[in-house]
Amino acid sequence: MKISSIMVVRVTVAAMFIIHGVGRILNDAVAPFGPFLESQGLPFGLAWAWAITLIEIVGGSLLALGRYTAPLAAYFIIQTALGIWMVHWKAGWFVVGLGRNGMEYSVLLIACLVAVLLGKK
Repeated sequence: MKISSIMVVRVTVAAMFIIHGVGRILNDAVAPFGPFLESQGLPFGLAWAWAITLIEIVGGSLLALGRYTAPLAAYFIIQTALGIWMVHWKAGWFVVGLGRNGMEYSVLLIACLVAVLLGKK
C-alpha cells in the first residue's frame, strides 16, 4: 500500500474526531452537551449529543479506514462549521495565545477535510 499525503491528512483528521468523541464519553461530557444544544434551539439535545458523539467515533474510524470518505468528510465539514457558528465565532480567531476558544483549529479541520474531498479518487 502506497501512503499518500492525502491519506496522512485523512487519518490524522479522523483521529481528531475519534479522540473528540471518545474524550466526551470518558469525561462524562455527553450529558451536559445535550442542554447546550437545546439552548441553541435544537430539540432533543441529549439525543443529538449522543448522535454527534457516536458519529465522531464510528464515522471517524470509517474515515480513517478510507470508507465512505466523501459523505463523512462532507458531514464533518458541516458539523465543524456549525461548531464555529454556535461556539467559536464569538470567541474570535485564536484558540490559545492571543485569544481563547476561537475558530482557527476548526477552520484548519475544514481545510483538511476539503483537501480530503478534493484528493478523493
